[in-house]
Amino acid sequence: MFIRSERLFLRPGWPEDWAELLALIDDESIVRNLARAPWPYRPQDARDFASRAQDGHFPHFFVTQPGSAGTRLIGSCGIGRQDGPEGREEAELGYWIARDQWGNGYATEAVTAMLRLARTLGHRHIVAGHFADNPASGRVLAKAGFRPTGELRRRYCPARGERVPAVMHAIDLGRAGDCDNEQAGSEARGDSSDGMRAA
Repeated sequence: MFIRSERLFLRPGWPEDWAELLALIDDESIVRNLARAPWPYRPQDARDFASRAQDGHFPHFFVTQPGSAGTRLIGSCGIGRQDGPEGREEAELGYWIARDQWGNGYATEAVTAMLRLARTLGHRHIVAGHFADNPASGRVLAKAGFRPTGELRRRYCPARGERVPAVMHAIDLGRAGDCDNEQAGSEARGDSSDGMRAA
């Protein structure tokens, strides 16, 4: 499974990606805002993540930037299983972008592309959260069409070694559609009454 957006190419990880992954994510300013990554982030952590098997319904991708000399890794984006309120399983979106690529709109582009695929895979409701001291991630989610649910969850952050308040967001994806549908981005922004809408 692959996703092509305007500027990015999202693809599964391969075991040989581990060194490039480590070079990008070995940055405390990134890892402290992730709900599952440890700190320090070690070579074995990178090897494990790059080799992790894909789940056809809950895929995860490396975000890459194509260029004349090939593609380079700039982050990761995916959907995972998460226990929600009352133990109900939720589909949760997560992402990160390398620090030297912040401010270019790549996070929003990757998240929007991921949502189009999620709808095609049959997901109808996606949640996402960001730690309360990382409002920039909330702005990315808002641009992709998510809205705050009003819920504040205390999520354990391995990199910080403690539970941290996380602001929860959600989006309803509506009916299934083509993952290459050009209208999906405008739907995510709320420009259409059809398709994705804020929850």
